[in-house]
Amino acid sequence: MTGSELFLGGVAALAVLSMVVKARAGVKRARVAAEIARVGANPVSLLGRVLTTASAIVGAQWVVIIYAVSNTTLLLAVLAAPALVAAYTLTRATTAMQLGPAARPGGGRR
Repeated sequence: MTGSELFLGGVAALAVLSMVVKARAGVKRARVAAEIARVGANPVSLLGRVLTTASAIVGAQWVVIIYAVSNTTLLLAVLAAPALVAAYTLTRATTAMQLGPAARPGGGRR
């Protein structure tokens, strides 16, 4: 091997190592951001969004109930759709899901 081949091989190895380090740092940053988003949700902000969404749903239902009483299919769809969305959301919120590795007894690391 010539000196230039060794140099190019070293540069390529350094580039690959740099990409691996950056990928690992990106994954770690993404995990930290996800944890901050999960923990840092302000309860007041969440309450405001819930009330706004609930008001929009109730308003749409009220309009349909008042103006489309004779259309039973539309009435059932307008009443059932928010119930299905709420049931899905509550089921997801109350289902225990584990995102990270299982905790080891004694709090040790591998």
